[in-house]
Amino acid sequence: MGTGTVVLVLLAVLGAGGLVGVLVRSGRREAEAEKARLAEQARIQAARSMEAVWTMEPLQFEEYVAELCRRDGCTEVRRVGAANDLGADVIGWLPDNRKLVVQCKRYAKHRTVGSPDLQKFNGTARSEHGADVPLFVASCKFTKQARAFAARHGLVLVDVGLLGFWNSGTALSALLDLDIGRSGTNRKLAPDN
Repeated sequence: MGTGTVVLVLLAVLGAGGLVGVLVRSGRREAEAEKARLAEQARIQAARSMEAVWTMEPLQFEEYVAELCRRDGCTEVRRVGAANDLGADVIGWLPDNRKLVVQCKRYAKHRTVGSPDLQKFNGTARSEHGADVPLFVASCKFTKQARAFAARHGLVLVDVGLLGFWNSGTALSALLDLDIGRSGTNRKLAPDN
């Protein structure tokens, strides 16, 4: 092979390598864009799924949460909320046999749940109801102070955003593993006009 041929082959290999690099980078950009698009689509779907929740009466909301627990493999799930329920609206057993005690608050989306509500629940969930997993579910946001309290006391919080994902098919077990001290936001949503 002549020097000219070697140079041409070398240039062809380098050109093909450069083309492959451009294609790989382009593919990565497209994959990242698709990943971002799917995440945004999931967030929008989760928010849409909450519209019906905000129209529920409090007892309907408790039964709705109980049904989500059943869907995700919890057993012996029963709605127990009533006057003098000592902070338990739903009680059941997780698939791994831990006792789940749930407090439900169906508030308007622009409201927040504060630390006093969590303090009351914390005071009864384990001592009165024997909770292994105390879960507080709200159709709105938790304040920053409430999230900090929950993190310190091992309470699991599901706010409006996480509830939307739970309603859209995310398993309860995935929500239980979140670090509430770093997840979610405490910013109120705007009320409907």
